[in-house]
Amino acid sequence: MVEPNVENMQAALPAYAIEVGTEPLQRPTRNSLGGWPFFEAGQQWPECFCGERMTLFFQLDIPADVGPFSGDHLSVFHCHEHNDATDPQMTNGRLVPRYWDAPQPPLPSPFWRVLLQRNATQEAPEPDPSVCALPLALRSFEDTPTAPRGIGAQMFKVGGTPSWAQDPEYYRCACGAELMYVCQVPENMEFAVSPDAPEQPYSMPDSYGLFLGNEVYLLACPDHCDPAAVWPVNQH
Repeated sequence: MVEPNVENMQAALPAYAIEVGTEPLQRPTRNSLGGWPFFEAGQQWPECFCGERMTLFFQLDIPADVGPFSGDHLSVFHCHEHNDATDPQMTNGRLVPRYWDAPQPPLPSPFWRVLLQRNATQEAPEPDPSVCALPLALRSFEDTPTAPRGIGAQMFKVGGTPSWAQDPEYYRCACGAELMYVCQVPENMEFAVSPDAPEQPYSMPDSYGLFLGNEVYLLACPDHCDPAAVWPVNQH
């Protein structure tokens, strides 16, 4: 983890609340829980090391004023067979090369994939079969940090200021860039699943959770060294 200092303190990005709709989706849309994922040319639907195709939890287009991630398409996938917290692998003060594929002891590799794609124009021919497909809407709001810790709103959001549940965490990408906070998923957020979806360990029978239900802060490489250069910090 990079030691916090004045140079790596990130200025707050414009903030957008992510609001979940109630009308089930019948066709592809770029902002959704579940649904039809959008990919760049050549990008395949991620698979876990166990051989299972990962579940699409949510995807959205990042608004144009959210710093270096302007216009990127964010997609968060997670295996339904594996559910654990993340464990950053470091070397020489940086995340290890290709940290998005690095082992997660005792597991041989990550059970998730977070993508920030710049040209995700190709929709999958079929929706994710597990998470109920619902629309997402982004609403601009003023994410004013609260004293004395200077943390932001604890909610599902893009941009703004993270609501660190513990001490802030900072990481340097293997490429040398300092990762920047871009999105937050609140603690114990439940993603409703279809009645025939496989049960996920450590989750409720009718829903899935990300990383054991921890609060999740997505830190991404502002230099876009790889679409998968995103680290999901877990806190509770």
